[in-house]
Amino acid sequence: MSSSAAEQSPEKHQVARKTTFVSIVLNSVLVVLQIVVGLFAHSQALIADGVHSLADLVSDFVVLVANRHSGAKPDADHNYGHSRYETVASLFLGVLLIAVGVGMLSRAGVRLAGHTAVPPVHASALVVALVVLASKESLFRYMLREAQRVRSAMLIANAWHARSDAASSLVVALGIVGSLAGIHLLDPIAAAIVGFMVARMGWEFGWDALQDLSDRALDESAAADLRVLLLSTPGVKDVHEMRTRKTGDLALVDAHILVEPRISVSEGHYIAESARARLLGDARVLDALIHVDPENDMLARPPIDLPPRGKVIAQLEASFVGHGIRVIEVMLHYLSTGLDIEVTLAASCDQPGDVAPRLERIDLEALRQRLGARHLDVRQVLSMDFARRGAEPERALK
Repeated sequence: MSSSAAEQSPEKHQVARKTTFVSIVLNSVLVVLQIVVGLFAHSQALIADGVHSLADLVSDFVVLVANRHSGAKPDADHNYGHSRYETVASLFLGVLLIAVGVGMLSRAGVRLAGHTAVPPVHASALVVALVVLASKESLFRYMLREAQRVRSAMLIANAWHARSDAASSLVVALGIVGSLAGIHLLDPIAAAIVGFMVARMGWEFGWDALQDLSDRALDESAAADLRVLLLSTPGVKDVHEMRTRKTGDLALVDAHILVEPRISVSEGHYIAESARARLLGDARVLDALIHVDPENDMLARPPIDLPPRGKVIAQLEASFVGHGIRVIEVMLHYLSTGLDIEVTLAASCDQPGDVAPRLERIDLEALRQRLGARHLDVRQVLSMDFARRGAEPERALK
């Protein structure tokens, strides 16, 4: 996990607990008030809004459970952590809202079908509807401010859920006003509108969560930002095959970086780790996997029939040892154009002296062909001390 994400996580979970507890307390009071007064005042719209608040109360507990589990550290069963618990919770919220909305629509439809039996609404229903409207709008503003501060998609979704509650309470208030004015059908119509709004919001939340669970990538703007971070790493010539997939509020990144083809493995690894560190410094990245390429493998790959390192070294030693030449180092470059071999040689301990005359007795071109190499570069170490210390320059022989 990135350091910035790790630092942000405790605060995110603390904010989630605090805002959710505030929502639980408020919704507990409103549920009782709306349903009791709705029954007394004969307002189906207010009762529907009370059921909506009850669904909010259930969803608040779902958020608490998801928040608790999503903050757990990676384990043997969840190597990348538990961030997707938040996404699962958002999906559950969406399904819950759809079910509640459809239920409201069904009840309102039954009431409208028998509209002659719609009783007048008591004025107390309007007072409660206005109180609920003010409470839900205040809750929305508070939750959204806190959610944006810690960049939590689940908390932002929950905040907008509170805004949908405020919107439905406004519709309920208008329906009650119409019913008090003598148009009794407006109360069940308001209940139906509330049901539709709740179901629509549930669909949006559920569909969005389902896309994230299906490994949805970051948006193009965010992906472009991450690509720039990789390209800004010293030693990185290009970036290709970069893929992202969301897990909770964060993303996993896979990318191939292009480096100079003749650098050492350790230098390539260093460049890859430097690139990965830059990605992990972004608050949107949970983890990153960087693959080092000497060439763009989307366009060119080494032939698959090139000899492996063990076979190359065995043939080199067989060719040189009999002439009193010792193989000190072998560098292989497997490229799309073929195999390039760089060999560092020194005189063997039992036959000291200059290597060059001995090499003249060896057909290096025939050796290159037997190895299946494109180039065979041979270098001599000027002294045996260098073979031990690696401190003196080399002299190119061919």
